[in-house]
Amino acid sequence: MRTTLTLEPDVARLIEEEMHRQRKPFKIVVNEAIRRGLVPRLGSKRREPYRVTPHEGKLMPGIDPAGLNKLADEFEDEALIAKMRRS
Repeated sequence: MRTTLTLEPDVARLIEEEMHRQRKPFKIVVNEAIRRGLVPRLGSKRREPYRVTPHEGKLMPGIDPAGLNKLADEFEDEALIAKMRRS
């Protein structure tokens, strides 16, 4: 079947790269890509959804939950001050 296909620039670039890599013509690369995308994968079974089993987490003695991000905040502040001084 002949048809006109308008490709977005990034898709056209990917096809051109694949044509070069495989040393195959445009028609074959496009048909193979479409087949891979539309044909159900062989052997693929419907998987059960991943389930997370929650558990109660406790902090070790001496760890302050309010200060967990303190070091990251200090580094961010220092980076911002250094950036403002360069400007």
